[in-house]
Formats: sequence, structure tokens, C-alpha cells
Amino acid sequence: MEPISSDNKITGSHRSKIGAIQTPSAETLAYAQTQNLHTLGPGPVAEAEWAEAGLPQPDLPAIRRYRIERIREQLRKYDYAGIVLYDPLNIRYATDSTNMQLWITHNASRYCFVAADGPCVLWDYHNCEFLSDHTEVVDEIRTATSWFYFGAGDRVPEMVEKWADEIVDLVTKHGAGNKRIAFDRCNPEGLDAMRARGCEVYNGEEVMEIARLVKSDDEIKAMRRAVHACEKSMDVMRAAMKPGMMEQDLWGYLHHANITRGGEWIETRLMASGPRCNPWFQECSSRIIENGDLVAFDTDLIGAYGICVDISRTWHCGDVAPTQAQKEIYTMAYEQIMRNTEWLKPGLTYRELSLNSPVVYDPKKYRHYSCLYHGVGLCDESPCIYLPHVWDAYGYDGVLEPGHVICVESYVGSIAGGPGVKLEDQVLITEDGYELLSPYRYEKELIL
Repeated sequence: MEPISSDNKITGSHRSKIGAIQTPSAETLAYAQTQNLHTLGPGPVAEAEWAEAGLPQPDLPAIRRYRIERIREQLRKYDYAGIVLYDPLNIRYATDSTNMQLWITHNASRYCFVAADGPCVLWDYHNCEFLSDHTEVVDEIRTATSWFYFGAGDRVPEMVEKWADEIVDLVTKHGAGNKRIAFDRCNPEGLDAMRARGCEVYNGEEVMEIARLVKSDDEIKAMRRAVHACEKSMDVMRAAMKPGMMEQDLWGYLHHANITRGGEWIETRLMASGPRCNPWFQECSSRIIENGDLVAFDTDLIGAYGICVDISRTWHCGDVAPTQAQKEIYTMAYEQIMRNTEWLKPGLTYRELSLNSPVVYDPKKYRHYSCLYHGVGLCDESPCIYLPHVWDAYGYDGVLEPGHVICVESYVGSIAGGPGVKLEDQVLITEDGYELLSPYRYEKELIL
């Protein structure tokens, strides 16, 4: 173990702040470093499939440098001295480092500070300093001060003061007098403590959404791999589908295959069969899939490299012929997604996408999805392009740029009842048009 300096930080490559908690031995740290999931990569199943598909490996250090500079560009634009991040997806974007991602979403034991002109400091759950040894963009790692009730109980006020002192110390050292600080999320006690120390606090959600909007070439390489792994996982699910199985059993095949290929989790359970497909947004259940049912799903998964893959398909299960009603609904949903994709190009405004996208069905007779398009990266991201009839109530404008990745959405189900169909593709905006990133096949037998 390297010597601990007088300010209780480990010097040298570990970049850790130990605090009062027991520190793992040097041997434990050395072993853990060799086992870091980010160092080991997605694994042989995915790598073999990517090699067969000719998908090149992304330059992960280049992705890290690109992302943290994107954040700093926005901080300088807004004249913020820095940003404090609690959302685990924003921390992943800033550091390419993870730790118990879902648990951390509701237990605030991990956060980081990115200075506009200065270091990136990560506070991690105790004894987890070694989890970020693979990423060169993190300059220092400390033990988090947890001040949510589960972690601190009636000592929350005390812990907040300790937490705020650390943050303000960094702002003072690296802010050149600027005390304007952004937060992506923070409880009121924390914001009050920052204000009491002379800081101005701002909502950092916009900073991160805009930073994440334009993907680098290497991010797109990672996304192509993630999409390919997702489609292979969909193949596994499709091969397992048969009448007589529960929706939940079928959905489990996607989870297993995603994790086998280096994926991380699935954000929803959006899969339904038969009459449960209409209306949409029913999550998978114990319903038994019947012969002749439509089975609709939305992957919503966080896959390889932490990339979100958001693809929807609707399949016909069993050996009976599809009905005319199933074909009519599927054809409308299919035509909707094809038409809403084929005109995509840089320079289109969000307003144009909302108001001018073709609609192939009567919205007074058919249910539709909640949006026409949305951004995607490490999760569903900005923008959200609403349907034209709600633009005035919810819409916000912007412009498509090369490097944006958006999902094209389509759902159709008769208000009177009957089958429902959900379809969705992931699309890259290029210099002169678009590239379909999710070429997974559609159901020819369901298209009129």
C-alpha cells in the first residue's frame, strides 16, 4: 500500500481517499484490479459475434476523453465552476465507471464533481476505490459521505455539513472565484448548505442532456456493437417463444442473453401478448401466451459498454395463420415507422419532426405511442419529439445534428379493442441523412 499523506489521501496511482473505514490490503486491491468488469470487457460470446459481423472495437479511452470534454464545454458555456453528479448514468458518462448502478439510483452513496477547469473527483461507496482504476479521466477517488436517511438517520444535518465542506473546498481551489455550481439531483438540505457557503446552485440536468446529445465516432462504434448484441439476444428470445409459456418466462431469455453479452440491466418489463397488447404499456405478466397471439415488446435495455438499445418488435406466436385484424394493425404501425424514418436528416427542427411527420392512421380511432421520436445514448435521452396534437402543450424545439441518435416510435391499437402492435428503431443522424442502427427483421407474414 502506498503511504497516506497528511491530508488522508493515498498518493500515486490509486488516487483514493480512505477516511476512517478499513482499507483493503494491497494484495486485495491488486487482485480486484485484474478482475474489473470494465477491464475484462463484455466477454467471449459478444466478442466472437462482433468479430464475425466485422464490427471494430471502440477506443474506450478516446470515448472517456470526449465525454468529459463535452461536459466541460457546457460548464464553460453556462459559466459554471463545476457540476456535481448523482445520477449513475451521468456518473458513467463523466467517468466510465460503475458501481451497483440500480442500487445507487435510490441510495445516494456515489457522486462526482467535474470542474470546468480542474479535476474530476469521484466519491465512491466505501472500500470501492479500486473499481475506477481503469479510467484515466478520474483524477481522485474519495469515500462518499452519505447523508440520505438510510445511511445517516438523525445525523443527516451533520453529514450534510461534512459533504458540503468537501465540495466547496474543491470549488474554492479550482473555481477561480466562480461559485456557480450545477447539480443533476440533490436533496434540499444539500442545496441549502451550498448556498450558506456562498455558492449559487443551478439545475445541471440541461448541462448533461446537451453534453450527451452528440455522439463521437467511437461512441457510435460502441453503440453498433451494443445493438448487435441486443439483436442476438432477441434471436435467443424468439427461438424460445412458443404457445403455453408465460410472458415472464419469455422475457427472462432476453435478460439472460443480454447479460451474457456484457449487458447490464433492462429498464422496463414492457412485453405483452394477445389482448394485453392493447392498450400499450402493460409490463410482462404471468399470462400464458396462446397459439396465434401477437407478442409485442420494447427492449429498453442497457447493453454492452453501458449503451442503451431501445428496439421494439411485435411477433406472431404459433402455427396458426395471422388474422386480418392483426395484419391491418401491423401494417399501419410498420408504414408509420418507415415513413417517419425515411425523411430524417440533419437540420430538421424538433418542431418540424412533430408537426410534419406523416401519420398513417386516424388518431381518433387508434391509440398511439406517447412520442414520435426520442434521443438515446446511455438511456433514453433528449430530445422527446411529441405528437403534433400535444406540441403546444409539451413540445420544445431544437435541431437534429450529425451524431444525434434517435429512436423512431410506432404503436397502433384500435380504441375499440383488438390487437396492438409496437415497433421501434434506433437511427443515427449522419452528415447527409441517416443510418439505421437496428436492422432487425420485420414480420413479412403480417404486412399486407
